[in-house]
Amino acid sequence: MRRSIWVMVMTALLLPWGADANQELLSLQKDDKQWVLPSKDYAGTRFSTLDKINVRTAKNLKPAWTFSTGALRGHEGQPLVVGSTMYVHSAYPNHVYALDLTKEGAPIKWRYTPRQDDRAVPVACCDLVHRGVNYVQGKILMTTLDGQVIALDAKTGREVWKTKNADPTRGETMTMAGLVVKDKFIVGVSGGEFGVRGWVAAYNVNDGKLAWKAYSIGPDEDLKLARDFNSANPHFGQMGEGTKTWPAEHWKIGGGTTWGWYTYDPDLNLFYYGTGNPGTWNPTPRKGDNKWSMTIFARNPDTGEAKWGYQKTPWDAWDYDGINENVLVDLKMNGKTVKALVNFDRNGFAYTLDRTNGSLLVAQHFVPTNWAKSVDMKTGRPVEDPSKRTKQGADTKDICPGAMGGKDQQPSAYSPRTQLFYTGTNNICMNYEGVEVKYTAGAPYVGANVLMFAGPGGHLGEFIAWDPTKGKKVWGVKEPFPVWSGTLVTAGDVAFYGTMDGWFKAVDIKNGNLLWKHKLASGSIGNPMTYIGPDGKQYVAIYSGVGGWFGLPIAANLPPQDPFGALGAVGVAYKAGLDKVTTVGGTLHVFVLD
Repeated sequence: MRRSIWVMVMTALLLPWGADANQELLSLQKDDKQWVLPSKDYAGTRFSTLDKINVRTAKNLKPAWTFSTGALRGHEGQPLVVGSTMYVHSAYPNHVYALDLTKEGAPIKWRYTPRQDDRAVPVACCDLVHRGVNYVQGKILMTTLDGQVIALDAKTGREVWKTKNADPTRGETMTMAGLVVKDKFIVGVSGGEFGVRGWVAAYNVNDGKLAWKAYSIGPDEDLKLARDFNSANPHFGQMGEGTKTWPAEHWKIGGGTTWGWYTYDPDLNLFYYGTGNPGTWNPTPRKGDNKWSMTIFARNPDTGEAKWGYQKTPWDAWDYDGINENVLVDLKMNGKTVKALVNFDRNGFAYTLDRTNGSLLVAQHFVPTNWAKSVDMKTGRPVEDPSKRTKQGADTKDICPGAMGGKDQQPSAYSPRTQLFYTGTNNICMNYEGVEVKYTAGAPYVGANVLMFAGPGGHLGEFIAWDPTKGKKVWGVKEPFPVWSGTLVTAGDVAFYGTMDGWFKAVDIKNGNLLWKHKLASGSIGNPMTYIGPDGKQYVAIYSGVGGWFGLPIAANLPPQDPFGALGAVGVAYKAGLDKVTTVGGTLHVFVLD
């Protein structure tokens, strides 16, 4: 044992800085006593091998302790646990706390609140959320709503460096967690409703210097397309399409922002993320495929070069923002093991792709969907129903799913024990009218009136199990509100999720049967996580704090009179009675077996 440790230490010392940073996280992500990456591991599975809390014992869960974050807007994301310290974040103003898990009640070791430009607040679409912090080499890395990227000393909370990635005076904000890959912290930008041209950027974790920046749309050199870009699937698009699929120079204000979850395959040395909606929401003035909005990209983290890109919704006319998580799993398909990528898109289709080259393997509806009948597996393009394509000056009725999508950013989870995915979904449809809008930097650039309502069956959400090899729902648990929380699955064969009316639930992953539930202080849109405390016990934790797009009317106390308010959230949220079942909050809840 001593010899192996010595070899590991010497190997680490001999590695270059970048490899050392990567090796630390590659090793730590396998220790399920901790939770060191936002999505648990680089593959984004949100699966833990811990099993003390299981289908037999989950009924005995009880509250261990709670912690108020000091903020009251929507709480997305999850805390980290590194060693015996938990790192907790909040919605704007983006407080960060280090909590000492070795002491009763987990007292505060340090706290940090960044100084921010409050002009970011009115230009933040869909609530003032934040999706979490990152850890690497004794640092906590974070983004802020006003576009800063900051490194803190993990032991003291002292600022190590900070830099500027986005400008809120142009409508640019940041809500994503980002991801550390090797010696770089990779982040994106929000602001698709303000004409922001999206990008991803990599900052050196040691000093915060910009390593590279790659845009979603525009000239090839700005996109950083590799010479062999889409060589396996040239029909998905190649050089020049980041400009020629747009009228005139509309790509300059064309959206494609990058505010979702990122994953990484160290063997292929590719990281994966999605780009958002094109701007404006009114499709009429931007006729064309609008590449590379609504696209899954695979890029080299060292250079930023894109190896492949697959556009899910060409010429988007519904705001099917394509930023949802891309989970990396190896699947048995047709007698072979496939390095797959699974994506539940806002457009209502769940995609299974070959992550080595972007080839499309499976694409099927996972929620009621009528804007497209199917996806053509040869071309990769949706087979649209022309009567559901929106346009300027016409109110197109009864489109499913609605603009909030079959699923928003709430991340799914994958259990290798069942080889199934588990995720919250939305059952929302809409009427949609494109309207003319002029671009002004820093001003809303939406261009649509959207009225949303419950889909078939009248419920607004469902928690489902999904077979990614067949493209088929296995079981579902209907919920009265959209399931806007993420999912955790464990080797105890339990799936955990939260609801907007404030329930934290544990269900059997084999059939969806309810094992346990607990009422939280507020509705939950956070992501559950689990860890082993210094006392050897397994804990499970989740934020409460209603908000996000659907919960914004409650989080921001918006008046109920205008059903089109908050981009359509006001009408559907108040009609469903969300204001009758929860109120604002910002609390971390931690549970343990009795």
